[in-house]
Amino acid sequence: MAKNIENINLIANKLSTSGSGYDILRYVCLPDLLGKDTNSILYVLGKNLARKLEAKDMNVLVDFFDQLGWGQLTLIKEKRTEIIFELTGDAINNRIANNIEDEYRIESGFLAESIQQIKDIDCECIEEIKRRKQLVEFRVVFTR
Repeated sequence: MAKNIENINLIANKLSTSGSGYDILRYVCLPDLLGKDTNSILYVLGKNLARKLEAKDMNVLVDFFDQLGWGQLTLIKEKRTEIIFELTGDAINNRIANNIEDEYRIESGFLAESIQQIKDIDCECIEEIKRRKQLVEFRVVFTR
C-alpha cells in the first residue's frame, strides 16, 4: 500500500498536466483493482475499444491516438510480417523523466485490433518502452 501512496504523490506532484488524473487512475488505481491480470485485461480493453471506434485506415488510427490523448503515433516501418510504430509526446516524456511505472497495454490492444480491421489479418502487438529515446515502440505482428 505504501508503494501506491508513493506513486500517487509522485504523479500528483511531478506531473502537473491535465493528464495527471488519468495517470493516477491508469497506473495506480487500475492495477489495484485488476491485480495480477492487469496487463491481459488492459490489452483486451484496448481491443474492445478499437472495435467500437473502427479505424478505417492508418490516418484515422493516428488521429485516434491524438484525440484520445495517448500521444503522437508515427508509422516507422511496414514489413511483410509486421508494422512498427512509435508513440511520442509530452505525457510519455513526463512519465519517463519521473520514473513512473507505466505500461502501454491498452494502446497495444488498440493497435492490434485496429490493424486487424484495416489489413484483415490476425495481429498481436508488443510494446517496448525506449526510455533513452523517450518513446514507446509498438510491433504489430501478423499472426496468420
